[in-house]
Order: sequence, then C-alpha cells, then structure tokens
Amino acid sequence: MVEQMGAEAGDGRPGGASALPGVAPDPRSARAETASGTGIALRSSGGRRTAALLIWALLVAGSFGVGAVLHAAGVLTIDHLPPLHGHFRVLTITLLPAAAFAILAVTALPALVERTGFGRASLIAYGSALTWTILLAISADGLAAPFTHRQEYLAVLPAVGDDPLGWLATFTQRLPDYPTHVRGHPPLPVLVVWALAKIGLPGPLWAALLVIAVGCSATVAIALTARRLAGEQAARRALPYLALTPASVWIATSMDAFFMGVGAWGVALLVLGRGRFARILFWAAAGVLLGALPYLSYGLVPYLLIPVVVAVAVRPSRVAVLAALGGAAAVTLAFAAAGFLWPAGVAATHAQWAADPGAARPYLYFLVANLAVLALLTGPAVAVGLTRAGRGVSPGITLLVAAAMAAVLALDLSGITRGEVERIWLPFAAWITLAAALAPTRRLLALQAITGLLLQALVISPW
Repeated sequence: MVEQMGAEAGDGRPGGASALPGVAPDPRSARAETASGTGIALRSSGGRRTAALLIWALLVAGSFGVGAVLHAAGVLTIDHLPPLHGHFRVLTITLLPAAAFAILAVTALPALVERTGFGRASLIAYGSALTWTILLAISADGLAAPFTHRQEYLAVLPAVGDDPLGWLATFTQRLPDYPTHVRGHPPLPVLVVWALAKIGLPGPLWAALLVIAVGCSATVAIALTARRLAGEQAARRALPYLALTPASVWIATSMDAFFMGVGAWGVALLVLGRGRFARILFWAAAGVLLGALPYLSYGLVPYLLIPVVVAVAVRPSRVAVLAALGGAAAVTLAFAAAGFLWPAGVAATHAQWAADPGAARPYLYFLVANLAVLALLTGPAVAVGLTRAGRGVSPGITLLVAAAMAAVLALDLSGITRGEVERIWLPFAAWITLAAALAPTRRLLALQAITGLLLQALVISPW
C-alpha cells in the first residue's frame, strides 16, 4: 500500500520516499522518520500500560476503601476484609520458599516453555503451577485446613453413608440440614469426595490434593485450547501466566478449583482428537464434563458460553455436536433417574440463599467490588493485556477472554454473586488470564507473582 502511494506520487522509489528531481534522498532523514514512528508507538504502548496498571490499582484500592467504610458502618457485618471474605494477617518467613520459587520461575519459566516441545512445555508449566500453589498453601495453615471446616463438603459424608443414591434422592428435601457449602451447591461435589473416600483416599488431605491436581491441570487444558484457536506461540506466551496466577491462593484449596479443572478440560476436548472417530469420542467426553458443570455449581451455567464460542470457532461436524449433546444429556438423565431434578435443586438453593445474611449484602457495592476481586485473581498483567484485546492482536485469545468476561458479567449483574467471589470466579479467571499473553514481559510476570505473595501474606481466607 505504501509502495502504491509512492508510485502514485510519481517518485517510483520503494517505500514512497519523496525527493526533488535530481536530488538523492538523505538516508539520515529516513532513519529519523523510522525512529520517530517507533518512538511514538513505544510511548503510546507505554502510556496504555501505565493507564491499565493505574486503573487496576485504583479499582482494587477503591473497593477495599469503600468496603472498609461499609464494614465500619455495620453495613457489611459478615465480611471483615471486603470485598474479600476473609481477615487481615501478616505472614513473613514462612513465605520464603514460595518467594524463592517465584524468583526462579519468573527468571527461567518463559525461556523453558519457549525452547522445548509444546507437550513438554505444558508439563513444565503444570509442574510449576502445582509447586507454586502448594508452596503458597503450606506457608500458612497447610493444604488440608480448608477442608476441615464444619461448613465444607466432607462434613456431610456421614449423612451419605453407604447409600449415595438414597442420599441423592432426598437431597433437595433435606437441604436445610446440611452445611453452608452443601446448601449452596448441587450434590455432585459431595459425591466426588465420597467416591474419593470409597476408593481408599479419605479425609481432608486427599480431597485437597485432588482439588489442587485437577485445578492446576487447567493450565494445560487452556493452553491446548489457545494453541488451536490462537496458535502455538500465543499459547506458549500464556503458559507462565497460567502457572503463576495470583488465583493460586484460592486454588489451594477451594472446591471451585476442581470445577475450574473439569470445565477447562471439557472445553479442551472440543479441540483435540485426530481422525473422525477420535473427535467424536472426545466431543462425547467433553459433553459429559461440561454437562456435569451445572451439577457441580449452579453458577457455572454462564460458563457454558466458553465451549459454545470454541465450538463455533472450530466448526465441528454434526455428528460431533450430537455426541457432545448426548454426553451432556446422559449426565442430566442419570441425576434425574437417581431422584435429583436440577430445577428443584436451584429453587431449594435459592430459598436458602435468600434467607442467608449474604443476600443482604449491598448490590451496587459488590457489582463493582466483585470485578475488583477478579482483578486480584487475574493480576495486573491481565489488565495490561486487555488494552491490546480487540486491536487485531491474537483474535483467538481475545475471543476466549471475551467469552469468559461475558460470563462473569452475566453472573455479576444477576446479583446472586454478592461477595465470596474469590473462589466463585476461579473457573472464569483462568480463561481471562490468557489476556496476559497479549502483552507479555518479565516485569509483568514478576508483578503476577508479587500479587500472589501479597494476597497469601495479608489475607486469611476460609478456603
């Protein structure tokens, strides 16, 4: 286009450099023009980065400031550190192993995932995610502590006993008798920890290890999806940010991290498989995993927008779509046959939610504060990356991030998620973290790790 413009101007020189007849162009002038254009671009990029970081910091700080005022005024009585559902604390020396690993990972991980084969790079990132998550968790109360709480899922296992089908058939009717987390969710999370105990892995520690292993595996699943939609280089750039996400503070050990892993693999299976038979098999398995999401958490229904967007992007065959729908239908039919009807569960849980103090939290505050928590989970690097979304940089990444953001906004606007979203946002935050791949730098990766360390050091959470 530039050459064409130069030709139209009558100079005939490549690049359209203008000159008076008989006078040779000055190469210093051309270099100066190039340097000037580059300088303007760098200043523009730097300005957007600074603005993004400033907005990120103001959103987080403002939400904590307003939350402190509301708490002092008695408006928020059940949250002691709003917008987070936790308490303030100070950790020091116990965080040194996690800090040391963060320094090592920030220094070495980007190069490692860039130079090795993609499969090995994904395993390195997964191992880094596991190490980072576990080191953060053991710096305080340890891995198993959250699952020992009397309001957690394991507390209801005696009621399940040796008759899970009988328990499932009466789940809705007996819901008011169960712990808080059980009342707020469908029955599948309880059945997961029950099955874990039945295969010889009982207790809080095994439950925590399962949650961390499955939750961190979302790093690999999301990278595989990004590779198909955005290319291998974009997926490689995302891997360090997926591994060192600040959300790791709540991946260990919230059951929502398990939901995150299940959902991520449900989406990834839509882009895997070579050959017609393999693709149909993978789509059927994807349907089972994605069909299980509403039975893990009612709030995961908007999450299904992500696989829909991916499915449209990869243009599957009609048989593959039917296989996925069949897998999802099989989950629904199995629960219905066992006596649990999903709409009845939604109605019963909503009644419990409406009677809970959490329903009295101010809607307008949490409408904004919930997004501040999302900003903490995803970190400042994502805020910078979002400034490049929609600018033609990696449309596949932008598509995945936009789908996850739309799902979050739908939940946020609904008013059902008023607080405690540091765990609820986990499945969505993992996909939004892909935005960091749009503007990756080592400094931003370091900021991600610092954010995670500060969250672990200063916040004690029930999860």
